[in-house]
Amino acid sequence: MWYTATVSVAATAEPVSLVEAKRHVHAEDFTDDDAQVSLLIASARNHVEKYCNTRFATQTVVVKCDCFGDMARLPEAPVQSVTSITYVDTDGATQTLATSVYELRSDGLESSIVLKYGQSWPSIQTNSRITLTAVVGTADVPPAVKHAMLLFMAGGHEMRENSAAAAWTTVDVLLSNFRRGI
Repeated sequence: MWYTATVSVAATAEPVSLVEAKRHVHAEDFTDDDAQVSLLIASARNHVEKYCNTRFATQTVVVKCDCFGDMARLPEAPVQSVTSITYVDTDGATQTLATSVYELRSDGLESSIVLKYGQSWPSIQTNSRITLTAVVGTADVPPAVKHAMLLFMAGGHEMRENSAAAAWTTVDVLLSNFRRGI
């Protein structure tokens, strides 16, 4: 079982630039709303990542699981690289799994960590957690996802208060094909 991931190194670049966002919300002629538009960009990415269960900006995450069998299907996508895998051995000492034991397999949407030929998973202490630290995200954001983010931002910029949401929005329609189940 996988537990909720935490971001240990936040994204340093957004899929939508401040210039693109300002152009979309018709705020390009002044800087008064730059902080608000930047917040909308981050909020839109956060919403889209949760909706699609896919990271659309490069960042480092830490996620824990119960056993090495969980590595067959990683909960984050897309995984660019594995920084480390740590576990508590049967003597209670924290160990880092050698990269000679495993390899990352990823098709861009789904990722797994598998044993290299002739290797085996180490024994872990009962009731301990395995910690995976990985770089995740993509710089290649599909146009429909980027458009959904811009629509989300435009709605947030125009309506600065809560209103009842329709049952099925344009944002939902654009993102539905990019939604990844876990």
